[in-house]
Amino acid sequence: MTADLSPLALQRRRVLAATSISYFIVILDTSIVNVALERIATALSMQISGLQWVTNAYTLVFAALLLTGGTLGDRVGARNVYLAGLALFTLASTLCALSTTLPMLVGARAVQGIGAAMLVPCSLKLINQASPNPETRARAIGLWVGCGGVAMAAGPVFGGALIHLIGWRSIFFVNVPVGIAGIVLTSRVARDVPVQGARRFDPLGQFAGIVALASLIGVLIEGAPLGWRSPAIVAGALVAIFAWAAFIVIEARSRDAMLPMSLFRSGVFSGSTLVSMGSAIVFYGLLFVASLYYQRVRAYSPLATGLALLPMTAMVAVGGILSNRLSNFKGARASMCIAFGLYAAGALGLLALLSGAPGWAAVAPLISIGLAAGYVTPAATAPALATVEHRHAGVAAGVLNSARQTGSALGVAVFGSVIGSNMPFSAAMRVVLFAAALVALAAALVWWIATAAPKRPVARSRADSSYG
Repeated sequence: MTADLSPLALQRRRVLAATSISYFIVILDTSIVNVALERIATALSMQISGLQWVTNAYTLVFAALLLTGGTLGDRVGARNVYLAGLALFTLASTLCALSTTLPMLVGARAVQGIGAAMLVPCSLKLINQASPNPETRARAIGLWVGCGGVAMAAGPVFGGALIHLIGWRSIFFVNVPVGIAGIVLTSRVARDVPVQGARRFDPLGQFAGIVALASLIGVLIEGAPLGWRSPAIVAGALVAIFAWAAFIVIEARSRDAMLPMSLFRSGVFSGSTLVSMGSAIVFYGLLFVASLYYQRVRAYSPLATGLALLPMTAMVAVGGILSNRLSNFKGARASMCIAFGLYAAGALGLLALLSGAPGWAAVAPLISIGLAAGYVTPAATAPALATVEHRHAGVAAGVLNSARQTGSALGVAVFGSVIGSNMPFSAAMRVVLFAAALVALAAALVWWIATAAPKRPVARSRADSSYG
């Protein structure tokens, strides 16, 4: 079979190579840091709250700026914004590796989040532009997503090996040559034309959203160390309440809302957003806490921790691959609830470790958690996008992605604060595992209610229910 050497095919390959490399390191950074937590804490004299900021500075900024990053790509050109985002991410990775204090590392991680928020939505835009054929586009996006799955699975093990051989700074330095390669590949991609009639920026909504999310996460992280009744925490809580209220009002009234509230008129879209957030709370919260458990309680090395977490992270890719088949087999409604049941069972199964069970006893629970995480993302996305007009599909996908990043930040903030409280580690871990199971069961209930078929007159057929 002769390879397609047409200009369009060559452009498509260049775009796919550049975007896949960048997406790999973006997802890698969401998982690789976890195995370095104990070494970073020792090197920079951090408490649990400091480690939470190191993890969350990235995801918080990523979540807050993701929708604006997509708008910027529409107005300025996806290639230009993508290139700038990748360069910023690469520079920030260098600063992370060179950090000598907690504020410096947290600040560099936040800059990484800015870069990620620019390049992720624009990478999808570049793939869409380079692949006008739906079948070709689907294959390209599948490969792009697959690179993310490989990065999620490889992150803890790869990071553990790097830390073992070179040290914790190497997990950030490794992004630099990869980022430079991505920049070189992107420079060979043809410039695209800004979208005519693209949405305008929503500066008020963006500012209110950043303040709301940052103050909420700040209160959750610093509440235990500073005291929940301390003036700083009370003031932070009031800021969060007023900022969230202002954000909702601004977005409801704005003609160019960053987050169109009209999307949430659909119960399915609202349910998809909530379960996406709930899934991220459980998965990333448990990933953070489990990493600390293996390193602090079981005294595992970073490499051993990465290998211990491999059943969880590797199964994310498997769950994503099987997602469509499982939905077709049991129906989207029941399959999603089963997935969250796996989340709950996995969290409760990890309780055996706290009773002195050997490490292999965690394999089945970790597999359950990973499969559930991999299933939920595509299974929640497809029905949500089916409820919106085609012209709003990009914004809707951005909302779901932002919800997942927000859930990740909330999971690390809440579960990490429990671990950082005055309770013994094992007792705090027990609370976290029960809380994770409750979040999962609550998400299943939300999905069951959100996807319930609307009541119809008796005379009408019920055969067209999509979620039975």
